[in-house]
Order: sequence, then structure tokens, then C-alpha cells
Amino acid sequence: MEEETTFFERERDRLTGEITSGFEELLSSSNGLNRKLEEVLGMTHEYETIAGLWQNFHELMRGQKVEGDISSTETQGMPGTGGHVLAAKQESTGPSQHDV
Repeated sequence: MEEETTFFERERDRLTGEITSGFEELLSSSNGLNRKLEEVLGMTHEYETIAGLWQNFHELMRGQKVEGDISSTETQGMPGTGGHVLAAKQESTGPSQHDV
């Protein structure tokens, strides 16, 4: 009877060791996964910042285009700045600078 108890205790210790080893491996893998998820979350926040900047730029450019369309009936800019349009070009039916 003593041998069976000893065998039982050895098996119990062996299985307990395997379970402990498995939990340590699981904990290590979970920590690695957690680090990767934090990296992804950090990158997401970086992309949100960049996307916000591009959205502001887009809205600014759209606002300038609307202002440009409204001011097209007003006097044009100075020559050499890209805003000056000759009178002959304004009368043409082709695409103008504001259509682009």
C-alpha cells in the first residue's frame, strides 16, 4: 500500500509540475499578446492624429475652393501669383483655373 501512495504522490507532483509549466507558458504568451495589442492601439491613435490633420487640410482646401468660386466675379489676383486671369480667357468656353 505504501508503494501505491508513493507512486500517487510522484504522479501528483509530476502533473502539478506540468500544469505549473503550462500556466507559466500561458502567462508568457498572454503578456506577449498584451504588448502587441498595446502597440496596435498606439498605432491606431497615431493614425487618428494623421487622419485628423488630413481632414483639416481637406476642409481648408474645400473652403478655399468655395471662396474662390464666390470671388470669381470679383477682381482677379496679381500677375505671377496664379490668380490673375486675362479678360480674353474669361470669355472662353474652355475649362478655367477654377474648374480644376
